[in-house]
Amino acid sequence: MKAFTKVPARADFDYQCLVGPQRVTGAGLADLRDHFGLKLTKHMPFGCVRDAEGDIYAMVRALNAPGSSPNPTKFIYQSTRVGDGSQLRVDRERSAAQALTMFPRRWLDGDVAGWASLEDEAGQPWRITASGSRFSWREEGLFALEGRLLGNGMQWYLPGRDWGTFYVSQLYDVAGICEGRAVKGFITLDQAWMAEGGAIHFQKDLVVNNGMHVIWWTFATVYTDGSWDLGSFMVGHGKLGYAIFQNEKGEIRCTTDIEGEVVHKPGSYFVERAHIVLDGAEVWEFVPDPKGEMIDFVGGFPITAQQEGRWRRRGDTREPDRSLGWGETDRRNGSARNLRPSPHDEGAST
Repeated sequence: MKAFTKVPARADFDYQCLVGPQRVTGAGLADLRDHFGLKLTKHMPFGCVRDAEGDIYAMVRALNAPGSSPNPTKFIYQSTRVGDGSQLRVDRERSAAQALTMFPRRWLDGDVAGWASLEDEAGQPWRITASGSRFSWREEGLFALEGRLLGNGMQWYLPGRDWGTFYVSQLYDVAGICEGRAVKGFITLDQAWMAEGGAIHFQKDLVVNNGMHVIWWTFATVYTDGSWDLGSFMVGHGKLGYAIFQNEKGEIRCTTDIEGEVVHKPGSYFVERAHIVLDGAEVWEFVPDPKGEMIDFVGGFPITAQQEGRWRRRGDTREPDRSLGWGETDRRNGSARNLRPSPHDEGAST
């Protein structure tokens, strides 16, 4: 039973989440309707793929909803083949070569939703399709990925007095060609509904603009034996927190009883180690990719430190074949629930 040490105002539930699975369909992905009085802001396809040499390629594109208020993200492409190869860096030349579409063309063909660049738009054209079973993403001259839905969709809802967030996610196991190299990995296709005029990580964001979250991640791992895990979770201040985990057995587990702790590298916003605890007993730990720090985001947008790695249940010795662990922490918000940093801890730099 949850205990309250302070009594919030009417319509303030101290950041308690509602979390559960959702059935993925093309019609649902194409639907622009409001939910809970909130407006669709955009679809957000993003993920990481790797080649046989272990280089990482990370991509994200904003599919802004009609009439929405976009944040600064349009298309960002990163790889470990830029610079000295030690970290994921934004490939500014390749990013700028693609069409930087603000509001894409969109359609529904049967049960396949689609988005694409505009005709006669500057830059290389792109096209994305998604359904309850398949996904494809082609950026002309850069990469072509396709694959299957892994597991089921996920969703969480966070009410607030003035703002709110309804967040939906579905994750696809993909393979293809990137920069002429064979790659495999995962793309997650997320959607966010927010208060009118809201934009994720930017404005009217109930979590980020109020400095509430400590850990927020989406992850998936397919192991060499064919088994897999995937999930999404958040840990923050007040009562903020949720987790939804799935596996190849068809098990779907949800909880809001989640705690966690982050240790950042000295003088850095990036994670040295982190773990979460579900229902007071089940421990999962983060294994940072040595090349997974997205250092070009620090000091820019998104304002949180984005990082790639892998999440595993403590003691799990299965060998991963491919994985995604793109998430974020925010050192400015502290290292654990209701543990805010002292002023001298906030001066980290990279």
